[in-house]
Amino acid sequence: MTSRQKTIYVDTKRCMNCRACETACKLENGLPAGPRWMMVAEVEVTQDGIDKTVFLPMPCLHCGEPACEKACPTGAIYKRPEDGIVLVNKDKCIGCRQCLWACPFGVPQFGLDNKMEKCTLCVHLTSKGLPTACQTACPAEAILVGTVDEISKTLRERYANSSRKMLFEGKYIQA
Repeated sequence: MTSRQKTIYVDTKRCMNCRACETACKLENGLPAGPRWMMVAEVEVTQDGIDKTVFLPMPCLHCGEPACEKACPTGAIYKRPEDGIVLVNKDKCIGCRQCLWACPFGVPQFGLDNKMEKCTLCVHLTSKGLPTACQTACPAEAILVGTVDEISKTLRERYANSSRKMLFEGKYIQA
């Protein structure tokens, strides 16, 4: 993995289950009914003794060392060296589903042609320096796309501003 490796980060505390990311992805990529390259999962958890549902958008994370790439017997799945985006050459895919079994997140989808397809991190947009469709559509700004350093910087700024706001609103109790 290089410092240019792009990935996607989802702040689950911000996700409000509007599913705008799912819709934007389908529209941007012209996906028919069936395959979803972005799915919002509902997960039941217990926090502080209270049962609740949290929402977890599940895109391809474009892993540093993708298990799907290693599992593919034909080399249809490959990682771009310039930015680490994991893509699929559908002409090489034989539909064996080895990638699906290898992916710990269950990301690979199979269309009507029985070939694997998945999130491309909107390579047609990100290659031009533009945001992904899911990132643009998210009203809660829960989806961040970029290098680990870029995402870390955004999160540090976000939480620093949040902490300052809480301090000035008197939400911190002094000992």
